[in-house]
Amino acid sequence: MSGDEARVARDFAGWLSSHGWVVRTDTDFIDIVAEKDSRRLCAEVKGASTVPGLDVDTAIGQLVRRMPSEPDQPVSFALVVRDEPRSMEAAVRAPQRILDLLGMALYAVDADGGVRQLFGRA
Repeated sequence: MSGDEARVARDFAGWLSSHGWVVRTDTDFIDIVAEKDSRRLCAEVKGASTVPGLDVDTAIGQLVRRMPSEPDQPVSFALVVRDEPRSMEAAVRAPQRILDLLGMALYAVDADGGVRQLFGRA
């Protein structure tokens, strides 16, 4: 992870920590793993891109591949993108109904490190 994506991940990890999550960013297969109250959140982060649609689609696929084959209620998933028009348009292109079925939340991180949750729950 480099450049803007690293910044977005750092800001999101900091936001999670400030909300009581214990955060790891040194995982092999996913950008962020956070734990709180026996729950686990797995997040894939996408930063600045010349092809945000492809990057968002890739991130969703990466999260789906990491989902357990058996239902595991304490695990949720999140897509984290830059809070800027092109990334946001790409992220909301996936139907919310489908992301809800997958248990996937969507977060946006702005240039100042502010985080907002667009839908889903962690």
